[in-house]
Amino acid sequence: MSDREPPRRRVPGPARPARPGAGRRPGPGARPARRPAGPRPAAPKVIRLGSPRPRLRLVGVGLTLVMLAFVVRLFQVQAVDASTYAGKAEQNRYVGQVLAAERGEITDRNGVALATSEDAYDITADPTMFAPKELEIADGPEQAAALLAPILGADQDELVEKLRPENEALRYVKLAGRQTPQVWKQIKDLKTALAKKAETDESTANVLAGVFSVPTSKRVYPNNELAAGILGWVNAEGKGGGGVELQLDKRLAGEDGKIRYAQSGGRLVPTAGGSTETPAVPGSDIELTIDRDIQWAAQNAISDQVRKSAADRGYVIVQDTRTGEVLAMANAPGFDPNDLSEADPHALGNAAVQDAFEPGSTAKVLSMAAVLEENAATPGTHVVVPNRLHRGDRLFKDDVDHPTWYLTLNGVLAKSSNIGTILATGQLGKTQAQANKVLYDYLRKFGLGSHSGLGFPGETKGILAPPDEWSTSQQYTIPFGQGVSINAMQAASVYSTIANGGVRVEPTLVRGSQGPDGRFTPAPKPEETRVVSEKTAKTLARMLESVVDDEEGTGTKARIPGYRVAGKTGTANRVDPATGKYHGYTSSFAGFAPADKPRITVYCVIQNATEGSYFGGQICGPVYKQVMEFALKTLQVPPTGAAPAALPVTFKP
Repeated sequence: MSDREPPRRRVPGPARPARPGAGRRPGPGARPARRPAGPRPAAPKVIRLGSPRPRLRLVGVGLTLVMLAFVVRLFQVQAVDASTYAGKAEQNRYVGQVLAAERGEITDRNGVALATSEDAYDITADPTMFAPKELEIADGPEQAAALLAPILGADQDELVEKLRPENEALRYVKLAGRQTPQVWKQIKDLKTALAKKAETDESTANVLAGVFSVPTSKRVYPNNELAAGILGWVNAEGKGGGGVELQLDKRLAGEDGKIRYAQSGGRLVPTAGGSTETPAVPGSDIELTIDRDIQWAAQNAISDQVRKSAADRGYVIVQDTRTGEVLAMANAPGFDPNDLSEADPHALGNAAVQDAFEPGSTAKVLSMAAVLEENAATPGTHVVVPNRLHRGDRLFKDDVDHPTWYLTLNGVLAKSSNIGTILATGQLGKTQAQANKVLYDYLRKFGLGSHSGLGFPGETKGILAPPDEWSTSQQYTIPFGQGVSINAMQAASVYSTIANGGVRVEPTLVRGSQGPDGRFTPAPKPEETRVVSEKTAKTLARMLESVVDDEEGTGTKARIPGYRVAGKTGTANRVDPATGKYHGYTSSFAGFAPADKPRITVYCVIQNATEGSYFGGQICGPVYKQVMEFALKTLQVPPTGAAPAALPVTFKP
């Protein structure tokens, strides 16, 4: 059939009726006849399109070839290489991370936060996403490190090493730990800006696509240096590095969780299947026995005196005599656990339990306890004290030269006579060896040579050799506190034992814990041990009053108006830990109040005072008074109102 259009045929129509006048000749008045019509114009030419069928056939063949190529490739991916590609997709799609548990708070006995946690982020990365084949650039780690270093305050070269590890299959590295939310926001904003630019500019690579954040927390100590020696700190790995943070790390830390999620282009795909999450279990809150206000008073007092005396260090312990609870434990100098980079390495830790030192005359109360309990003497027993006493291979003296003193046993303690103490403890046995054994047994009962019971990290047991190993000089120096070493907590516990009627209650720092379920669990009840009789304890308390109240006593600076105070001074030769030789002095004061109805024990130590006096009564007595007064008022302990005991100090020969 021809593509040309067939010629048109003229079809005859119906005959038109003749108009009036047709065929007439024109006459007068007739209308002129019409001119004959001229020739008609020719009709326009019509453009004819070619047939579309050949082109359609060509397009169909092309599409068929393309679809065939897709089918072949799809068959290869889904059938031939299905397992290989599935493995790669799984590897690149899912990222696993640890969900850090929220660390429990540490509070004082009234619930005031001493250590808490704030929201923070670990900045992490997937090194495989910085590979040249992923970013299509060779220096992806370098570009990312240049952007991150100033934000994280990190070394740029170290970041590059982390982003380009030797193990090319490594999927997780930590770039910086425990960063503030503000830091992560900076990185996230920069990451988003790069992603948007990369969508419109093919020459831009999102070099931060492989940077992520893991929610965690940052340890914060709102009171800065206050109680730092007790609390300790948390290290860069989120683990307790000292103090209670280390001691109770497992309970505080809780249990970390895990999350496995799908990601694409560095972004979380929340709707993707296969994501799993094991929630973290928060740590328990720990309530200490510490009273923040009393801790503050103790820390201020000891810090001021250490500074005035230009001393190496000092510590103060405040203890409830009835329960053994430690109300304060202050060290000077201290440190700020919020910023260990500025801390003096020698000030880290808790010297009040970690330092071993010779206590000096504050230990004489132990000798007097043994003498009284063994009925070897009474407070009124006469003791003739010469200026010098030869024993063994040494010549002993008191801290001052004096004529022969005629003292009672009470006076020996009040005037802190070394010679008088040697003479008194010599009555504990028929031989010196027997006397040594009796004294040693009492020292052990009071807790010397053993850990205090706090369970504190790094606590020293001190040094107390068995009596058969005492040297000739130690047989006579140990009764007045030289040749034996203790820590401050042990010494405070001795005085609390006397104040508690002769019953030793193990000191405690923890009142209890509150778990994630909100349930409070009290700490186990501390162990109690009777050391001396109640009669002996009360007699000792009266004798210790003479040290403070009597004008002959060495502790008059510890007097507190309205209260009866029992106390004892101490000034001992100090062993320099750097050389192991005697250098300087250990100055101390220990006591409790009210003396006739004890409630609080305070023990103060200053090591190696180099300015002003170094006598314990002169530099530690005022600290004792300041701290004790504050504690009595804080705990609203009223004066007893009873008149102080007036035991004789001297006698007339």
